[in-house]
Amino acid sequence: MSSDKTSLYLVPTPIGNLGDITLRSLEILKQVDTILAEDTRKSGILLKHYNIQKPLISFHIFNEHKKLTGLIEKMKLGETMALVSDAGTPGISDPGFLLTRACLQEGIKLECLPGATAFVPALVKSGFPTDRFVFEGFLPHKKGKQTLLKKLSEEERTVIVYESPHRLEKTLIQMLEIFDEERKISVSRELTKIHEETITGTIKAVAAHFSEHKVKGEIVIVIDGKKE
Repeated sequence: MSSDKTSLYLVPTPIGNLGDITLRSLEILKQVDTILAEDTRKSGILLKHYNIQKPLISFHIFNEHKKLTGLIEKMKLGETMALVSDAGTPGISDPGFLLTRACLQEGIKLECLPGATAFVPALVKSGFPTDRFVFEGFLPHKKGKQTLLKKLSEEERTVIVYESPHRLEKTLIQMLEIFDEERKISVSRELTKIHEETITGTIKAVAAHFSEHKVKGEIVIVIDGKKE
């Protein structure tokens, strides 16, 4: 049976600059009983910065199935929790889906606060159409990657994918083989941080740039839709 009390808050955290957290997010983190964190060390830095002292429980992709039932039972007994990921909004290419679904199935009230998500600033600053877009998350490491890229090469909407720095160059080479080399893309890295960088141009030009420049930080690739 559903309760009027919110037991779980999905709280977005900054993707880089700690100043990007919302005032409401800070209020929620201060008032809940427990904070579920993807990496307690990384979340601990944020909480220490804002002088928030709350019990931290590790909750990530490798233990979420194991801990799910116990967390649901604690919330049923009245404990309030906040779920945070290392950066951005929980559930967007980060843990959160399983716990959210379980709460809904058990009639446990939850709220998702608005806040930082890496693909939004990358999409907006790309200059590509924002009225219709497709978010694919992280590309497959090996199996299925070529097939997915071929499918995305025919997509008429703007496409957004995440990539890691050590796979970026190889991914751009694969895209160069599959897409029209004059197709426009925009690659953003280190968003909101000191060394933030966005390179926009044809796949050929952007691939050439990153073949000469080694990168760090998480990557967002925005691909202009296929033109008629």
